[in-house]
Amino acid sequence: MAGTVAERDALKIEDGHLNNSLGSPVQADVYFPRVIVPFCGHIKGGMRPGKKILVMGIVDLNPESFGISLTCGESEDPPADVAIELKAVFTERQFVRNSCVAGEWGEEQSSIPYFPFIPDQPFRVEILCEHPRFRIFVDGHQLFDFYHRIETLSAIDTIKINGDLQLTKLG
Repeated sequence: MAGTVAERDALKIEDGHLNNSLGSPVQADVYFPRVIVPFCGHIKGGMRPGKKILVMGIVDLNPESFGISLTCGESEDPPADVAIELKAVFTERQFVRNSCVAGEWGEEQSSIPYFPFIPDQPFRVEILCEHPRFRIFVDGHQLFDFYHRIETLSAIDTIKINGDLQLTKLG
């Protein structure tokens, strides 16, 4: 294939649809105007069992942390409920997760079999929504499950990404 990896993996927005590397339109579940960090985008139709969110990026050269959150809207005041917040903390080599319902943060979970992120290297995070839980995969390997604390899955309609990373693809 011609072009750099970045050119092949780059997404183009035309008429509200994402185009894959072959130029054919594909219907996307996550709409976004541009892939910059911090990022906030709408999840079409909200979450439901069987729906998957894909976040691909490259960790910065000297990272402290980055976060991926699925929330119920974008509201800051009052703050939107956070169905799941994933935070990669490089100093502690932890991938912590939590949720915030009605302004109250729950119990943070941090146990993982290994820390999957490497500075200046690409990664692929998949968040699969199942009936009782989110199942989190990094680079194709299941890392952990996070049981739902928000009952109305369809209300989870926003993805927020921030921190020390570059985004290369969302889907």
